[in-house]
Amino acid sequence: MKRFLILLLLASPVQADMRHSITTSAKIQLDAAYSSASRVGTTYSVTGNNITPSTTVGGTTTSGAIGGLTADSVTSGVPAIVDTDFTVTTAGSAYSMTESLTVGDSIQSATTVTGGVVPSLPSLGVTVTGSGGVSGGTITSLSSGIHTCAGTMGAGSSCTAQTIVESVVD
Repeated sequence: MKRFLILLLLASPVQADMRHSITTSAKIQLDAAYSSASRVGTTYSVTGNNITPSTTVGGTTTSGAIGGLTADSVTSGVPAIVDTDFTVTTAGSAYSMTESLTVGDSIQSATTVTGGVVPSLPSLGVTVTGSGGVSGGTITSLSSGIHTCAGTMGAGSSCTAQTIVESVVD
């Protein structure tokens, strides 16, 4: 009986599902070059106590006037400055005065990206520039079906090669 049982087991059909796949892929990625610039504006402020401000424009002096920026004369996007003169109001008494001037950026020509490179940077108050990827990488497919990356790739360049082998027995 034992022999018959073993013979019966050997004669039974065996079924299995098998799936096998190989997937290979490769890519080269180049980041774009970029430049972003923001101009700084012109600002003027004055504060103080026990002082009398005055301005002189066109030969006429005006007491109690504060100078500053004038839109009457703008050069390359920067307004002209009218100076403020100060005198102590009550001689012999304490006084304080603070004057602040920030001269803004003039209008410049646009930045261009040529061949993935920003050749000249603007000289503005806030400038952010990123180098683009450099083309020069190559993908090689080996006879085994595996991809490799080679060549000269600089900042902003990347190469990804992968091979996925999957074998499933159900």
